[in-house]
Amino acid sequence: MRLGTIRHDGRTVAVRDEGEAVVLLDAPDVGTLLATDDWAERAATHDGPRLPAAGLTFDAPVPQPGAVFCVGLNYRTHIEESGEQVPAYPTLFGKLARTLIGPHDDIQLPAGEDRLVDWEAELVVVVGRAVRHADPATAAAAIAGFTVGNDISVRDYQRRTSQWLQGKCFEATTPVGPWLRTVDETGPAPDLAISCAVDGDVKQASRTSDLLFGPAELVGYLSRIVTLRPGDLIFTGTPGGVGQSRTPAEFLHAGSIVETTIEGIGSLRNTCVPAA
Repeated sequence: MRLGTIRHDGRTVAVRDEGEAVVLLDAPDVGTLLATDDWAERAATHDGPRLPAAGLTFDAPVPQPGAVFCVGLNYRTHIEESGEQVPAYPTLFGKLARTLIGPHDDIQLPAGEDRLVDWEAELVVVVGRAVRHADPATAAAAIAGFTVGNDISVRDYQRRTSQWLQGKCFEATTPVGPWLRTVDETGPAPDLAISCAVDGDVKQASRTSDLLFGPAELVGYLSRIVTLRPGDLIFTGTPGGVGQSRTPAEFLHAGSIVETTIEGIGSLRNTCVPAA
């Protein structure tokens, strides 16, 4: 099952994918839906109005997550191109909800002088139930499903200190969506093709099974630090092929079109524009 959040009649509404149409669900967004204990049954069986799939405007599936966790250095190809050591534990940082945008919204390039703005295609875990101190089975069961993200990174800010946050949470830079594909269809450790293209040129191509720390392992690890709640997001890391590691380095500019795709989940397509 694929679930999304669309913008419709001046509001947002959760929907279920039916191929050429979507079914409107009785929740304003997927995050609100996930906060109910019976969300999977409600989403699968609700018989609401239908809209043609063509021409819909999507928001991020969870527009206002309570927490957005991110994992760096989680594909060996990216670790190697970055010249880093293989980490013994997940490399964690975070984002703010206001960083997120919809799957077809414009990426707001930082204002001022040219910035070193980079792409990072990522599989995103969506948490489906509250979990704390989870064992592996409980961690896997806490995953509602997966969506597509791109951890757009402002490298010059990221490099200013040893902490990455300031390069990772520029406002309106991080597209997510369009669909959450439920874990009953993917399994908790999906093996899916993941790619990122810039202006039609494929920059990243890998498989989500190449993650160093898998989705359930990340849920379990994070749950030892803080209670994870329905709708929380975990960006699981990016494969090799980022712009800063190329020779010469490549970065995004006004007019660049970034397309991020994960097999069976969906695609993001975002145009880079100067921030107001």
